[in-house]
Amino acid sequence: MLREHTGWRPSLALLACLMAGPSIALAQPTSSPAAVDPISAQYEAGIALERAGKWPEAIRHYEAACRQYPDQQAFKDRLTISRMHFDVRRRYQDTSFLRSVDTMSSPQVLDMYDEILKNLERNYVDAPAWTEVMRHGTASLEVALIEPSFVERHLANVPADKIEAFRQSVRFYVQDRPQGTRFDLRANASFVAGVAKQHLGLSPTATVWEYVCGAVATLDTYSRFLTGNQLDETFANIEGNFVGLGVELKAESDRLRIVSVIGGGPAEQAGLKAGDAIVAVEDNWTNKVTPDYAADLLRGSEGSYVNVVVESLGQPQRSMKVQRRRVEVPSVENVHIQDRTDGIGYLRLTSFQKTTLRDIDQALWQLHREGMQTLILDLRGNPGGLLTAGVDLADRFLSDGRIVQTRGRNSNENFDYVAHRSGTWSVPLVVLVDEDSASASEIFAAAIFDHGRGTIIGKRTYGKGTVQGIFRMKSAHAGLCLTTAKFYSPNGRPISGSGVTPHIPVEEQAVAMRPVVNQAGAPQQPAKTDMVLETAVEFVRGNARVSLRPQP
Repeated sequence: MLREHTGWRPSLALLACLMAGPSIALAQPTSSPAAVDPISAQYEAGIALERAGKWPEAIRHYEAACRQYPDQQAFKDRLTISRMHFDVRRRYQDTSFLRSVDTMSSPQVLDMYDEILKNLERNYVDAPAWTEVMRHGTASLEVALIEPSFVERHLANVPADKIEAFRQSVRFYVQDRPQGTRFDLRANASFVAGVAKQHLGLSPTATVWEYVCGAVATLDTYSRFLTGNQLDETFANIEGNFVGLGVELKAESDRLRIVSVIGGGPAEQAGLKAGDAIVAVEDNWTNKVTPDYAADLLRGSEGSYVNVVVESLGQPQRSMKVQRRRVEVPSVENVHIQDRTDGIGYLRLTSFQKTTLRDIDQALWQLHREGMQTLILDLRGNPGGLLTAGVDLADRFLSDGRIVQTRGRNSNENFDYVAHRSGTWSVPLVVLVDEDSASASEIFAAAIFDHGRGTIIGKRTYGKGTVQGIFRMKSAHAGLCLTTAKFYSPNGRPISGSGVTPHIPVEEQAVAMRPVVNQAGAPQQPAKTDMVLETAVEFVRGNARVSLRPQP
């Protein structure tokens, strides 16, 4: 089990939250709640996305609504339902999950269910409420029974009215059964699997899998079951290397947009550029499959090839064959002197992984040799990663004192991380953050804030204040990402839900936020003004600076 993982802010493939009611009755919305007009309009817009089956868009919509109207339970309910639908759809386009469904017996999946429940009992940050865990598993099955991908695979020849009659009654089969222990839950899942087999001819393995995934998916936003593919990807992110094309992708409604291309990787060598769009992977058009499924098809064994169809601005679609290779993902980029007159150095940190400290040390010494007097460290859009990488970064700028403290139900999760004097850099520091700076980014920003070590500029951070452990399952090639602790700033402030508020808030940000470097290595301004960076530069110019001297 990997204990030092703070996790990333949630992606659409890895979303979950707590069920709000005793059943899945909210899955078929008919009317909006009584509310003022703006809230009602937000609700109706979300319902329209649900009716169209646009679950990723619905999730983003309800997340924004929950932030804007935190007291409106209706938005939280709809967010939960949307996430559950998306999760079923995503799993049934995950090749590793489908292999498990096809090859594992129901006793084997029940063993996995028991293994997951045992981890909840021993390691989850809060004592699990078994009745809630049972209800969530039943709700996951209810959602699956109205998801086309599930029905087409398991119930293609069963009349729709028969499926719906079972779906409406399934919760009643377990409501009077014991639910006080994890052993009760295993017995109940096995019982429901038998009833579903009797009434619908549904594979018991498929039924139990819904209880497996439902047990974790609604504990909190960050706990989740990991399919084999997701487990491999998680560890690849932590290690900072993976087998693939070497691109960063953003899911759009009908395509995968290339955000950046890793230098020297197969995508760059094939001529792909940032801004290009992948519209088909191995004859699967991205407007007809989920973004996760298309991205999953891009993965494969080292040295193999993948066929893609690419669109570039102003050019016709073109088909390409690109080789998959092992690619190292840099965690530091855009290292340069932003202003040579005032010696303002700049670097962007994209994630916190095992290579981060090495990359940071190289960047700092490079900037030192180029005459840096002040450092602007850009954490905007950084979703986090390893807790220890965030601690190590803070330790580079703090000579002593607490960096972060973690507290969990299991005493093994209680740690106080402190700074050490060796290797500390005394350079004046400005840290750029936004609403997408999360997890380990917030550990670093909060430590700098509480110690008065630097100035934080930008927007309030995401507010992801929990630590996740990654557990490998013994019963199958799968994993469990489980919230095991919460973290607090050096002054004891909880990060969860509140984030880090900058010293200098800057609300206006351009789309092209970060500076870029041309082929000659010189910085050049993006197409639109970066107000946050400009504010940071002006702040530095208005304050006294000292020479950069690393302390022994």
